[in-house]
Amino acid sequence: MAALQKLPQRRRLIRLCFLLVVLWEVGARQMHYSVPEEIDKGSFVGDIAKDLGLEPPALAERGVRIISRGRSQLFALNPRSGSLVTAGRIDREELCAQSTRCLVNFNILLEDKLNIYSVEVEITDINDNAPRFGVEELELKISEMTTPGFRIPLKSAHDADVGENTLQKYELNPNDHFSLDVRSGVDGNKHPELVLELALDREEKAIHYLLLVALDGGSPVRSGTSRICVTVLDVNDNAPIFTQPEYRVSVPENMPVGTRILTVTATDTDEGYNAQVAYFQEKTLGETPEVFELESTSGDITITKSLDFEDAKVHEIDIEAQDGPGLLTRTKVIVTVLDVNDNAPEFYMTSATSSIPEDSPPGTIIALFNVHDRDSGQNAFITCSLPENLPFKLERSVDNYHRLVTTRALDREQFSFYNVTVTAKDGGKPSLSKDAYILLQVADINDNPPTFPHMSYSAYIPENNPRGASIISVVAHDPDSDDNAHVTYSLTEDTFQGAPLSSYISINSDTGIVYALRSFDYEQFQDLQLWLTAWDNGNPPLSSNVSLSIFVLDQNDNAPEILYPALPTDGSTGVELAPRSAEPGYLRHPEKKLPREFKKCKEAPEKLNR
Repeated sequence: MAALQKLPQRRRLIRLCFLLVVLWEVGARQMHYSVPEEIDKGSFVGDIAKDLGLEPPALAERGVRIISRGRSQLFALNPRSGSLVTAGRIDREELCAQSTRCLVNFNILLEDKLNIYSVEVEITDINDNAPRFGVEELELKISEMTTPGFRIPLKSAHDADVGENTLQKYELNPNDHFSLDVRSGVDGNKHPELVLELALDREEKAIHYLLLVALDGGSPVRSGTSRICVTVLDVNDNAPIFTQPEYRVSVPENMPVGTRILTVTATDTDEGYNAQVAYFQEKTLGETPEVFELESTSGDITITKSLDFEDAKVHEIDIEAQDGPGLLTRTKVIVTVLDVNDNAPEFYMTSATSSIPEDSPPGTIIALFNVHDRDSGQNAFITCSLPENLPFKLERSVDNYHRLVTTRALDREQFSFYNVTVTAKDGGKPSLSKDAYILLQVADINDNPPTFPHMSYSAYIPENNPRGASIISVVAHDPDSDDNAHVTYSLTEDTFQGAPLSSYISINSDTGIVYALRSFDYEQFQDLQLWLTAWDNGNPPLSSNVSLSIFVLDQNDNAPEILYPALPTDGSTGVELAPRSAEPGYLRHPEKKLPREFKKCKEAPEKLNR
């Protein structure tokens, strides 16, 4: 009873071990490395040979190579050391902008087994960019009636680095009237604000010059500066205020150029010139050409360039509202681009064969290819299919790789080639598809012997024929190709009337024409029976036999000869007396015998008629 209770526990333990093995094998196909940006070409990244469980010389022997899709080659394999090295200068900001993590993914292919391994390389940031302001000098106008504590948003600096290497803090040169406060926005960025600490007096000092410094957290620290010119005015104590601290809008990527997607609005409680609000789009250094346009008086935002979800999924627009004297406030517009199914699947043929022997076993790999759709979600879900009634099937591998393999033995004599169409279809509505064509030649093997169209042949030849006379032509057909279909003929060795059969008959090995090697005499023999053999030129060669009957036709080549009575040898006239009792049909003397030839004529008179 105790043994029966332990049995389910053992089964659960076996299942757990099997699951752990499967998970280990899946994880083993993913390799992760890390390398800092801007290092020299040829710098070590990771030991590929070790992680694949191979010795460095085996990389070339097994055809290990890097395959990547739609991107310049950033890494290479060192065949001597078996390590992964950089193929050139790598700029993290160029690859990933300000993403927190910068990952480069590609695949390692083992050509001999057509195995695919995924490789992920993280490009870490170095402090190679200093903070930079969009403008070198900022002009501000502040009313002298402004009370201490009044805040003025300043232009932010931009640092292309990430983490500790990006912008960390701002500093303001010491002065009596202003201090600096830094606030973090909803996007996590730091925004400097100029704080009025002491009331201004235009008559005392009409212009204040300040220096704003932006510093990053790298080692050594990098910095950027912006000059601030503050002009003191008499009145205008209210800055414009946006109706929302942040605007969000979603737009499909196929929205036409010129479409208005949003209107931002800011109000100013001042009057007259001090309440006139204008809108400006804040520029960021290194930014690509604007996709949107902001109308300065209305706040309308329109599309000026076609959107592409595959290039950018989110656009952030920093907008400033500035009143007449120059007070400003800012807001952010976040435009989310929605994907539409505007990209058909794409094929990347990794390996393909153009010819396959017809005796290849089922499961032979014809091609390895990858399919990719630049869309996302259901629009990027790809299914591949083949036409029906073909001796092939598709096997899906990792990372959208597919193998085209045979499902049964091929027959070149039935189909000498296949033009295989592979169709990749995405899951969009309506779906898009693309075809790839693989031309496969079926190579011949010598699997068919030559075949005669008849099971036996008969031929007739008159006697007294000239030597070398053609008797008959036989032809055998071989459905194979090239040397496997090249047929030669031979005569089976035998004897006839004590002499080799080849002394009577010969056959042309190329044409199959049978010739007589001597003049035949009907009175010596009336027929010949022989076997012919057809061979192909395969390795090993195949053959078949056929029987040939040659009949000799009689010609009138012999004059009649009197056999009886015989003429006397002394020159006299021979006389033969018949007795009176002789009956009709009496022919010879009772003591004399008829010659053997005469007997034959008497027994078979019909032969004389021939």
